[in-house]
Amino acid sequence: MKNEKYQLLVEQIKALIEGERDVVAVMANVAAAIHEAMGFWWTGFYRVMPKTGSDDKELVLGPFQGPVACMHIPFGRGVCGTAWERRQTIVVPDVEQFPGHIACSSLSRSEIVVPVFSKADEVVAVLDIDSCDLATFDDVDRQYLETICALIAPLF
Repeated sequence: MKNEKYQLLVEQIKALIEGERDVVAVMANVAAAIHEAMGFWWTGFYRVMPKTGSDDKELVLGPFQGPVACMHIPFGRGVCGTAWERRQTIVVPDVEQFPGHIACSSLSRSEIVVPVFSKADEVVAVLDIDSCDLATFDDVDRQYLETICALIAPLF
């Protein structure tokens, strides 16, 4: 059932982004499509951006669906910052067990974060998805969400 939902979602996203060039608009529709199709609690992007008045970078909240969220996440902090640092998808069955988890909401129980890579192979954003239930995400989610992130990567 989950595989079929994701297969349809990937095709929908391909159609949504075909010919589009505005990365923010694409991220907004991709977040909405995933959120609507899969029924997750929070679905959105954080973009790698320069810190104000610094040469350092941080994750800054981008387009999302769900309740309000943390706006800035440092490199290597929380699940999002750690996925950015490690350059790999992180699946967290229980966020309370993740060292340094940033609790934007106490309702979040499990999480998956997928990096988005630029043509230059730099992490330029992360797709962050939260669930109110424990152990929501698995390898099926990882595979399809990585595919979706690869579809939008050429826009960066």
